[in-house]
Amino acid sequence: MSSLNTDLSLLRFISAELTRGYFLEHNEAKYTERRERVYTCMRIPKELEKLMFFGIFLCLDAFLYVFTLLPLRVFLAMFRFITLPCYGLRDRRLLQPAQVCDILKGVILVICYFMMHYVDYSMMYHLIRGQSVIKLYIIYNMLEVADRLISSFGQDILDALYWTATEPKERKRAHIGVIPHFFMAVLYVFLHAILIMVQATTLNVAFNSHNKSLLTIMMSNNFVEIKGSVFKKFEKNNLFQMSNSDIKERFTNYVLLLIVCLRNMEQFSWNPDHLWVLFPDVCMVVASEIAVDIVKHAFITKFNDITADVYSEYRASLAFDLVSSRQKNAYTDYSDSVSRRMGFIPLPLAVLLIRVVTSSIKVQGVLAYVCVVLFYCGLISLKVLNSIVLLGKSCQYVKEAKMEEKLFNPVLTATPGKPAGKQQSTFKSTQDENGSTSVTSQPVHQKENMPSLLVTSNSDQFLTTPDGEEKDISQDSSELKHRSAKKDLLEIDRFTICGNRID
Repeated sequence: MSSLNTDLSLLRFISAELTRGYFLEHNEAKYTERRERVYTCMRIPKELEKLMFFGIFLCLDAFLYVFTLLPLRVFLAMFRFITLPCYGLRDRRLLQPAQVCDILKGVILVICYFMMHYVDYSMMYHLIRGQSVIKLYIIYNMLEVADRLISSFGQDILDALYWTATEPKERKRAHIGVIPHFFMAVLYVFLHAILIMVQATTLNVAFNSHNKSLLTIMMSNNFVEIKGSVFKKFEKNNLFQMSNSDIKERFTNYVLLLIVCLRNMEQFSWNPDHLWVLFPDVCMVVASEIAVDIVKHAFITKFNDITADVYSEYRASLAFDLVSSRQKNAYTDYSDSVSRRMGFIPLPLAVLLIRVVTSSIKVQGVLAYVCVVLFYCGLISLKVLNSIVLLGKSCQYVKEAKMEEKLFNPVLTATPGKPAGKQQSTFKSTQDENGSTSVTSQPVHQKENMPSLLVTSNSDQFLTTPDGEEKDISQDSSELKHRSAKKDLLEIDRFTICGNRID
């Protein structure tokens, strides 16, 4: 009898298992969230590439500025300095601060270009090629780390030089002098250019290796980056820093690939057939970089509950930099703001590219010089067209993000020793004297120092909550209220270029 009951119980259990039902709508919120995560991962490639596309053209604009408008601005500044006795001193400044910075950039560029002639590219190539594959892999990783570290410190050196050279003379001397800062800037640009040259040479050796093993190892290094990023806690500001770093890294890789192609084409006497030999490797490097960025950002946003709309905010913040640099009260040049935001410093890269182009392409004859002039005019046209399109798109992004109030009515924070109310009244008076702000007019020198533009809004908080720990969300959010206020996106710069620092 007991065996019969056991059989009946077993049959009942099996029947229950076969016919048991459940209703997903009883936990509708959970499954809706899972579906939204899938949709977010599907949207990441599109939104990320839109940000990358916009950021790369921002870097291109700052890079073309060094070759096109900077020489013309240096010429105009020197012309003003030479003809200054003819017009007399209308104010106490011989040159405007922007003109002093332009001359310093031009002089640094020329000096470092001539210093690069003492670096033998061919000897460096054969020295690197004689090393083993594993040793080259370690060298390339060390160069990437060194590039990030030296970039984070290099813009500080340049900013210190610009401020030391343009600081009002009536202030108390609190620096070591313009000349020491100038030599530090020249040394930095020269060393950074050599570092990028070693990177380009290592990449060139990888392209020319017979079995392509080194190129494969270098590409696999990008996938190691995924392991070091996706399992860390990221907030919205930290993801913005990493996105800027990825934009800078991708643009720098494009320039390095251009340098590699130029050197290889020179070795094969500019045979166009060899370009098609390099084309598959170039596409493979670019495709691996894009794939790694997409996978990395997709999983970071998934693990930290960040929506894909955040990339539109990042794009609007980059557009805000461009539009604000065109105002009357602009406190920096746009190329310098790109350097601070992304860690992209165009001077060392421009020095190296000029050195490679002048050594690879020989200009002989009148027709060759005419082609050089036409090419320069084409670069200027490309720069102007790119700037116009970027300015139009930036105004559109700023308007869509509703950031006009931050642009024309910034919230000012008090500097040490001066109350906020007095600063706001000073800002209003100077704004009334200068008239309405414009994005195309020249900056006006102001008597009082403009305080930095800071936005006091708190950024959204994001928590990494695994699937099995979906409780105590309200408790965690209440604890976050007692933390210090996070920085606004407009305050994030390249000081945290590695993208992993949590404030």
